[in-house]
Amino acid sequence: MSRLRLAVALGGALAWGAAPASARVLEATATGFQVQHESDVQAAAAIVWRALLDVGAWWSPDHTYSGQARNLSLDARPGGCFCERLAHRGGVEHLRVVHVAPLSMLRLSGALGPLQASGLAGSLSFTLEARASGGTRVTLAYSVGGFMSGGLERMAPAVDAMLGEQFARLCRLLEPAAP
Repeated sequence: MSRLRLAVALGGALAWGAAPASARVLEATATGFQVQHESDVQAAAAIVWRALLDVGAWWSPDHTYSGQARNLSLDARPGGCFCERLAHRGGVEHLRVVHVAPLSMLRLSGALGPLQASGLAGSLSFTLEARASGGTRVTLAYSVGGFMSGGLERMAPAVDAMLGEQFARLCRLLEPAAP
């Protein structure tokens, strides 16, 4: 990811009203990294789950190959695909669904975007925890490991910013700004 694209991703993540309660690179080494974002939203877990599965409604078109978030789909079943349709019957598998626990957890496997070109494995998990208040604690965690020329620690901040932008968009969708 270029410095300009990283700056745009960081700016976009900060511009959304529903900022994550916490966001951080938990660890970054030459062979892997882990990032996490979490936030409490004032929506029931069932509403959060439906929104999460409608990935084209909250994923930024700036982080697609086609430039169109409506080309994204998420088939929430083991072996299902977080995929993108491309022109001329092309497509991209962004991640593969490996674990589904409706209303509480969705785990996908794979390397996102520019990470796909390297020998990497990744695990992206969304967990939902119902709160007594009727809201939901939403957590996104992404762990990546393997080989990438130049090491992975340099990619962690850019990946964290990109996922932070997506997470903020999901939270904003769940809690639109008051009029």
